[in-house]
Amino acid sequence: MEDFGIKKVVLKVEGMNCTNCALGIRKQLEKDGFQNVDVSFATNEVTFAEVDKLRLVKAKERIHAMGYHVVENGERDKKDFFSIEVKFIISLIFTLPLLIAMMLPFHLFHDPYFQLILTIPVFSIGVWHFGRSAYHSLRSGVPNMDVLIILGSSAAFIYSLYGTIENLGHDFQFYETSATIITLILFGNLLEHRSVKRTTSAIDDLVQLQKAKAKRITNDAKNTIEEIDASLIHKDDRILINTGDKIPVDGDVYWGYGSADESMISGESILVDKEEGAHLIGGTMLMMGSVKMKTTAVGSATVLAQIIEMVKKAQQDKPRMQNLADKISAIFVPLVVGIAILTFVLSYFVFGLSFQPALMHCIAVLVIACPCALGLAIPTAVVVGIGRMARNGILIRGGSTLEKFAGVKTVIFDKTGTLTTGNFEVKKFHAFDGKLEKSKSILLSLEKHSSHPIAKSIIATFEGAALVDFKQVKEQKGMGMEATDEAGNVYKAGSFHVAEHLTKDDEHTVYLIENDTLIAWLDVEDEIKSDAADTVKFLKKHGIKSVLLSGDRRSKCESLAKKIGIEEVYYEKLPHEKLKIVEEFTSRGDTAMVGDGINDAPALARSTVGVSLSNATQIAIKSAQVILLKGNLNLISKAWSVSDLTLVTIKQNLFWAFIYNIIAIPIACVGLLNPMIAAASMAFSDVIVVANSLRLRRRKLK
Repeated sequence: MEDFGIKKVVLKVEGMNCTNCALGIRKQLEKDGFQNVDVSFATNEVTFAEVDKLRLVKAKERIHAMGYHVVENGERDKKDFFSIEVKFIISLIFTLPLLIAMMLPFHLFHDPYFQLILTIPVFSIGVWHFGRSAYHSLRSGVPNMDVLIILGSSAAFIYSLYGTIENLGHDFQFYETSATIITLILFGNLLEHRSVKRTTSAIDDLVQLQKAKAKRITNDAKNTIEEIDASLIHKDDRILINTGDKIPVDGDVYWGYGSADESMISGESILVDKEEGAHLIGGTMLMMGSVKMKTTAVGSATVLAQIIEMVKKAQQDKPRMQNLADKISAIFVPLVVGIAILTFVLSYFVFGLSFQPALMHCIAVLVIACPCALGLAIPTAVVVGIGRMARNGILIRGGSTLEKFAGVKTVIFDKTGTLTTGNFEVKKFHAFDGKLEKSKSILLSLEKHSSHPIAKSIIATFEGAALVDFKQVKEQKGMGMEATDEAGNVYKAGSFHVAEHLTKDDEHTVYLIENDTLIAWLDVEDEIKSDAADTVKFLKKHGIKSVLLSGDRRSKCESLAKKIGIEEVYYEKLPHEKLKIVEEFTSRGDTAMVGDGINDAPALARSTVGVSLSNATQIAIKSAQVILLKGNLNLISKAWSVSDLTLVTIKQNLFWAFIYNIIAIPIACVGLLNPMIAAASMAFSDVIVVANSLRLRRRKLK
């Protein structure tokens, strides 16, 4: 895997119970000298900069030593018999009689040795599940929530065991407290695991699209076919695809005709016609017809694989607020242990409480204050938000981008191909001194060497004219085309910049010059995208300024801006001038640049958030932070709305996590909270945070 030029190792790691577990692994690997370490609790992945085999083995050994399991390549996902579900069920079976004893007067249930026998299996599970993680987190220097759980449950168990051995009576029996804490926290972990799994469903859905069977043509002449798994397809293989078949990998049609559902890429349900020469995308579906294709990309090179990789990277990336949350989580556990000890000392020595209630106050503080909700507040919201975008044809490069995009104050739009369709039509053509046919031939010959949308319209209009044999042809970005023929004549075709020293008439689109003499000009018109005005109106409604930045003429830019509601316009700007303007806006506040992902790559990279509307998906993925597949402008509104809603959700989660601890810890300190109620409250707080994040999948957008 490669991320922004840095090759990375990706390890699948099982056994992380909370975000602090992930933080502990990251801190330990960083302490061991590994670079660019990132650990995601949501996706169970550990990534770091590529290292040699010896260092890789050391990293795996370190993770194993911390109590986690690295899933090796080719290792099948095995069903863990002693899973968290099994641990919870066993604990619940033995805990229920202890709770019943509190309500029913059965003598056996109150016998301390009977209670001890019931508690030992639950406590053993607790030590195995929470104790190992707590020990390794202490070794790594980042104590996690399991430290608090094991301290609280162990204090109650050891105190009860001492009372049983010394035969000190009922006042020393708190077995139900120890067992209930462990059982309730396991239940909370179980709900949390299932909920967090649902937050990562976007990647799972995309991965499922890769799983398909394929009909490989082994002999095209005889139409001999074998059915194989999509993972066994090689580049340049020939594949038969019939109605209802999933297209297994990327390829080009060389026979047949059909219609494909590409909604997983574009978000649009309209079928796309596919004929000879058309490109097919792996993971999409052929809804009608029958085609044969030659594969062009397999494995990690396919569009779908790159989308999956980008979504994964995005879900691992952390918003700016996450750094604050990580710092708080790292100091929270030692702080809580200190508060718990202080609570016991004050209760016992200052306020004169007996040992038992003072200990219960201390245990309640340990259990109620687990920082799990704080750790889950940001990553769960980010994962769900990015997943929702992916399902709507919006790819976003990371949680930090999502946070920045929600805060943009200015959106700068390129003109051609962004606010307009890029479908140009030549409306007027004029040649001087009777050079009509010659001008057509020169223009056609020049523009055949350009991929600019205007060039395509000229080629379509003048197709059939005689071609000129040029010795040299070059394209100057922002200026136009220049060529030299065998006789040494120099021809230029471009915007007013190439002709401003020859004429003051700046009203035309393309000027043609022969040996520094203006010989022709032509006008083209570009269709405005149907959703351009609505997008600008949406942004204005939410206090976001829209700016038009183009290399086109003043009259055309101002006319377009007036039609769609943009008030600030920059026209006739060369690429380096565009870059400078973007830099100026970015220096004043978070700015998004919307372009085609290819020609505007420098400006996209320099803005706070680059938004690409390019249909060239593989190129776009490398040139912007936000990619709107199929180039629909209305996806800008949806992308901003999801970003904004995700940021609101993060703030709600953080508020709940902080307010919960601010209120709950003092209540536990003064003894108004039973440890068992504290355990239930802690589990409940985690579920609330995850459930609030999951609401993002369905919440109505602005």
